[in-house]
Amino acid sequence: MLYLVLAVLSSVLVSIIMRISGKHARNNLTMLAANYLMCSAMALYYTGDVHLFPQENGLSFALGLGIVSGIFYLGSFIMLQWNTHTNGVVLSSLFMKLGVLVPTFMSILFFHEIPTLFQILGMIGAIAAILIINLEKGSGKAASSLGLVILLLSGGGTDGMSKIYEELGSAPLKNHFLLYAFIVAFILCVALCLIKKQGITGKDLFFGLLIGVPNYFSARFLLLSLSSVPAVVAYPTYSVGSIITVTLAGVAIFREKLSRRQLIAMGIILVALVLLNI
Repeated sequence: MLYLVLAVLSSVLVSIIMRISGKHARNNLTMLAANYLMCSAMALYYTGDVHLFPQENGLSFALGLGIVSGIFYLGSFIMLQWNTHTNGVVLSSLFMKLGVLVPTFMSILFFHEIPTLFQILGMIGAIAAILIINLEKGSGKAASSLGLVILLLSGGGTDGMSKIYEELGSAPLKNHFLLYAFIVAFILCVALCLIKKQGITGKDLFFGLLIGVPNYFSARFLLLSLSSVPAVVAYPTYSVGSIITVTLAGVAIFREKLSRRQLIAMGIILVALVLLNI
């Protein structure tokens, strides 16, 4: 459970730094590339191995799934940007968060993790809270349903790669799996920056590298948590735990005010977290 708590806190730090960077950074893709560069550097450090491709059983699987995961990392970000422009912030945020359903149900269907009655109620509560927070009246644009579904699947698929590796991958190569994922995401992001001819500023680089530190640890701790916490508990807890902590940070740091809808949702989240962990 400690790793799961650390994953949540790391995710919250990513959100806080991104909130601050919005006033300073100019090029989102360039900042994202710098983020993946830092993630790659930290993943390389934690491999403890100078060899990029060590002679270990399971290397091909770690490399293959890492490549797929890297594509999901960047793909989900691109889909989030496209949906934000097409469908508005509210619906895009909602479907991105509902991506937690993908690894949760994947664990039930393919890895036979059967949730208890309390955990099922907790998952229902978590989904209800996400809906309550995001479905404000009069927000968003006319929805492109296909784009939203792809966003949900890509966002959930990104987290689902960790569960697949935990179940089927080689434990000694966990850090290499993350390394391959972040290197692929970095290469693809740089290519996209060149295609779109995005420039780079010192602030883009600074905030990108800064975000990369908690972003790496978020992925690392979530992967480590899956070895001791069932995915049907870990993913919903990670999602709603991040939501409530980011909300509280917004109140404490940025002096944001909570609406009645948000207060109700936070109450449901607290109950859902208790039920998930009974």
